[in-house]
This record gives sequence, C-alpha cells and structure tokens, in this order.
Amino acid sequence: MNESNSSVTRQVAHVAGAQQEKRTGVAPAAVSAIISGNTLVVTLDDALTPGEKALLRTPQGAAQVQEFHRRLFASSSTSIRERIKAITGRDVREATAEIDTGTGAIGHAFKSGAMVQVFLLNPEVDATGE
Repeated sequence: MNESNSSVTRQVAHVAGAQQEKRTGVAPAAVSAIISGNTLVVTLDDALTPGEKALLRTPQGAAQVQEFHRRLFASSSTSIRERIKAITGRDVREATAEIDTGTGAIGHAFKSGAMVQVFLLNPEVDATGE
C-alpha cells in the first residue's frame, strides 16, 4: 500500500468509527479500512452493545439486531458516503452493513461485536477522463 492510500484508509477508518459512535453511542474498540480496486471495506471491532451481543444468542434476537442495524445504516449512510467521497474523491455506488450470527460472510457483524461495512466505489477516472 502506498503512503497516500494509507493516509486515505486511516481517514476513512477514523470517520467510520466516529459515525458508528454517533449512530449508536458505542465507540468501536478498533477500526480499520482497506481499499482494493473499487471496494472499500471497513471493519469496526467490538462495535455492538452488550445487550446486542446477548440478543445474538437466539435466532429471534439476532433477527432483531440484524434488522435494527440494517435500518440504522440505511438511514444514516448518506453522511458517511459524503465523507468517503470527500476523502477518496470517488462516489459510493453501493454500501452494506449486515449482521449475520454465524456465516462469517463479508458485510456482516459477528458475534464478537465486530462489524464489517462494504462500500463499492465508482471506478477511478484517469487524467484523460477515461
């Protein structure tokens, strides 16, 4: 990773952590971000409340936490999309933050309280506009 990409991912990680704390009142224990091609992945470690973690133990509770975070992310993603564009210079085409209690699939929060957010960015445009 080059130094400018490292600076960009640090800025995105900082913004994502601050946004999560603002949305939920819980500051993640750690936040990391990586950009590969047109994909930006943000991992927020220990980002769920103790109550949410307890709910994940039952299918009904897990469904409630999943739906809550799906709606919360959807209703508040405009702000982080704007911040990502300001930092990367690229629009976010699509974004997801889902919760799954056991599959470990990308785009999900895990029983540990880690949450993964995936943003698909528009392709970079070179200096010639292509």
